[in-house]
Amino acid sequence: MYHCSRFAGKVAVLSASSEGMGLAIARRLGQEKAKVVVSSRNMDNVNKAVETLKKENIEVVGVKCHISNPEERTNLIQDAVKHFGGIDILMINAGVNPHVGNLVDCPESAWDKAFDVNVKGPFLLAKEIIPLMKKRGGGSMLFMSTVSVYKDAVGLGLYASSKTCLLRLTKHLAMELAQDNIRVNCVAPGPIDTTFISEYSKTEFFKRSIVNDVPMQRVGRTEEVAGTAAFLLSDDASYITGETIPIAGGLQTRL
Repeated sequence: MYHCSRFAGKVAVLSASSEGMGLAIARRLGQEKAKVVVSSRNMDNVNKAVETLKKENIEVVGVKCHISNPEERTNLIQDAVKHFGGIDILMINAGVNPHVGNLVDCPESAWDKAFDVNVKGPFLLAKEIIPLMKKRGGGSMLFMSTVSVYKDAVGLGLYASSKTCLLRLTKHLAMELAQDNIRVNCVAPGPIDTTFISEYSKTEFFKRSIVNDVPMQRVGRTEEVAGTAAFLLSDDASYITGETIPIAGGLQTRL
């Protein structure tokens, strides 16, 4: 059972939130009475997400936004302010994996795309929203990393390398923004049942990993990520900042 109005009066902006974990987090925040702004680079997916959430009586608007596009980031921020008056919560779920294979075989174009979407875009969106949070007297941010930053996964060197940057970004922003009452945290999901891992989950390596490395011996559900995200974004986590929380069924990530 969760607090039914934990985010009452709060405005939440979510990137890459039209499906999968992003949509699950948007739904959870909306269920707890946040005003939600969902976004994605695919407007058809955005419209579907908005339609779905409105049927669940969630106050929501949708905006087309590719996190690497400066104009679309600006539109996302402006639309949030236009519809809801400001921004209190930022959840950045953007992520791409343009190269599966040995890291030494990664082409430069794939490297650039991964760091553009997984690191540069999230940093710039956070940077652009910080002044609005300061105007509201504070806020809460959450980045989406991966458990692969702790445990090597065959073929995911590029993805893990880029997502590792978010752990340090979380630490530094948390340190710099604490006096402004802005908290910054990160989650690192393990194998979660989404289309993002649909092909990878068919590999023998993945199947062995679930059995041998994940004590719970199953993939996670998007709702399980959403619950942790909602906690970290809420005032229930008011003394937590600069942390990365694994959501990985017991897969070892610490000593």
